Amino acid sequence: MTDLRKRLKIPGSKLAGLNAVLLDENNRLVNDVLDAIAKYGTPKTINRKAQAARELPALLKRVKSAKPEYLDDLEWLTQQRDRKAFVSVADYRRKILGERAEGMKFKDESAVTLEVSALQYFPWVIAAAKRAIGEKSLMPGRWIKVRKMKEQEADGDLAAIAAAMNIIGASYVETLDTKGADGSNVHLNGPETITGYFGGIGQPNDYALKWLDEFLYYYTKYGVQQVLNFNAGTILIAFLIHRLGIDIEFKISVFFGSDNPYHAFWTLLAAKLFSREDGTTPLIGFNWSNSVNNQTLELTSDVRRQLGFEQVVRFEHHIVETWKSIVRQPYDRRAELIQLADHVANISAKHEGGDPEVDSQRAHPSDILDYFREKKEVIQSGDWDNMQLNFLDKVAAVNHTAQALTEAGLSFIAASKLHQ
Repeated sequence: MTDLRKRLKIPGSKLAGLNAVLLDENNRLVNDVLDAIAKYGTPKTINRKAQAARELPALLKRVKSAKPEYLDDLEWLTQQRDRKAFVSVADYRRKILGERAEGMKFKDESAVTLEVSALQYFPWVIAAAKRAIGEKSLMPGRWIKVRKMKEQEADGDLAAIAAAMNIIGASYVETLDTKGADGSNVHLNGPETITGYFGGIGQPNDYALKWLDEFLYYYTKYGVQQVLNFNAGTILIAFLIHRLGIDIEFKISVFFGSDNPYHAFWTLLAAKLFSREDGTTPLIGFNWSNSVNNQTLELTSDVRRQLGFEQVVRFEHHIVETWKSIVRQPYDRRAELIQLADHVANISAKHEGGDPEVDSQRAHPSDILDYFREKKEVIQSGDWDNMQLNFLDKVAAVNHTAQALTEAGLSFIAASKLHQ
């Protein structure tokens, strides 16, 4: 078997052949990527524009232009942060454990990132912050957005949420509009045919290049750096442009369907192949299919470590899901997370729904199809308050996970500028 294994070695001649294809001046696929980049400047210029755009003063200027009434909320959030109105990590642990917290050593080296999805509207951030202050609970360290980009750009939420994430010290991810859901993909006819997304088939033909153009637009204009990625073509483009010098970061979506360690192995091998000389890769989040078990994550964790990506590629794992339209319920993986988190590093606990026993009893349970609704329609239907309550239920579920981690002597990552 040792001799058989040696057959897997990739000879240098094959790598030379790959380089010949990539560097061929007549390679239309690579040329089209280079042309898309050229519209925005050199990679150095593009990165400089993005860095300037994501600075808080620049974001506040955009908020003032699009939705000036949000400035008061952002100032309030800043004031609450500065006066340390949010619970500290030490005080939170004492709240959960009492005197036991003083003598416990928590496993900070494998801290779990607290993640919530989907943050659709800026007012929800403020509602969550007010509840966190009142309850002495936690604000997540990672927020996922699945709202139409053009809509949130127009109403000011895009800049306001980016500013809020800057203020609280949290990462966030945008979902670009280029998903082939505009009629270009015969598999998709709106949310009612959402299964057309499975397998990453939502960006046909020239849409991969449109996705690249859309990313560069929001990257240079708003500093949006982390985006969702669920198509093999756009994943390759992200690897290519990062290798070319553009500091894109992406997380693989659950819609990509990574449900076994070999699927992940393939993706991580590509990440290694196109990584920069400093070892970095744009793949910073790997969202697993809901069907994976702990062994899948453990096996892939070994490969991730061997490739040097343990602190680079975060495993983003659904703990709870929306009650409707995505999984069989009840769905609750919290107990499995506790078993996993003491020996698998760099995990993000993603909360896409409330706890099943709570969510199922709501007049309007959380529904993945709500992500595709227009804001105007949500308000007219009377579902605005219902959907905000769904989101707050998700944040509450985040806190239940933080409590379970704390009781097990495990650590978590919440919004870093709020919970010192």
